[in-house]
Amino acid sequence: MTIKTLRSRIPHLLTAVLMLLGLMTAATAQAQAAPQRLTGSATVCSNSPIPAGWVITSSYSSSSCPGTGYAYSITDTTGTSYATVCSFSPIPAGWVATSSFSTSNCAGSGYAYSIASTTGISYTTVCSFSPIPTGWIVTSSYSTSNCPGTGYAYTIASTTGTSYATVCSFSPIPTGWVITSSYSTSNCPGTGYAYTIASTTGISYTTVCSFSRIPTGWIVTSSYSTSNCAGSGYAYTIASTTGISYATVCSFSPIPTGWVVTSSFSTSNCAGSGYAYTISKA
Repeated sequence: MTIKTLRSRIPHLLTAVLMLLGLMTAATAQAQAAPQRLTGSATVCSNSPIPAGWVITSSYSSSSCPGTGYAYSITDTTGTSYATVCSFSPIPAGWVATSSFSTSNCAGSGYAYSIASTTGISYTTVCSFSPIPTGWIVTSSYSTSNCPGTGYAYTIASTTGTSYATVCSFSPIPTGWVITSSYSTSNCPGTGYAYTIASTTGISYTTVCSFSRIPTGWIVTSSYSTSNCAGSGYAYTIASTTGISYATVCSFSPIPTGWVVTSSFSTSNCAGSGYAYTISKA
């Protein structure tokens, strides 16, 4: 009776063993096929793409990389605030170049940058060739020996939590901000001009220099000559179209998407063209 029972169970046992072996084989194959993510640091050929957030810390000739003959040492910047990178290294978003210097560790350029994260700070000093993070502005510039290549550095600041600022004329202007005046200054060598800028958040109209960017959905309602806008000598009165369905604008005003021109007429309120349009939502 026992032998018969064992014989009847053998096929089931074999089936279970084969299924287990199949699952183990499939799991092993998946593990072997899964790409291995780089962690910490690595060495790659110079023609390799550099993962986002990684930087090149050194480069050197290598027989392991036929085609280019050079290899890079790369490092992940996750969890760090400072790094030294070769001048041709990508600079992660939100990081800036604070100084540069010659080095034998970066074959191909001979220069390295000291870079730093802007997370948790509101202002810093960077070389003029540094990327400027989104929402940051250049408040002054000056000559320095810490930035060979250009010889100039910028003082930059975050606009987070602010509504007004003074910037050099070559500064990026954050989205939604406008130029309200311009003037000559010794604080911005390179152009010699500075702008007063302001955020349009929470307001429905303001006055800007004629060379200011007009925010999306805003219109130019009048223009006039002024000494407050060195470089053009003209200012615009601009207004938001939020909450309205018709308006009168100067002929050179942007026309918001979904709006149409219903009439035009001559006017002294639009210096520069002498014409205005009546516009309305389509």
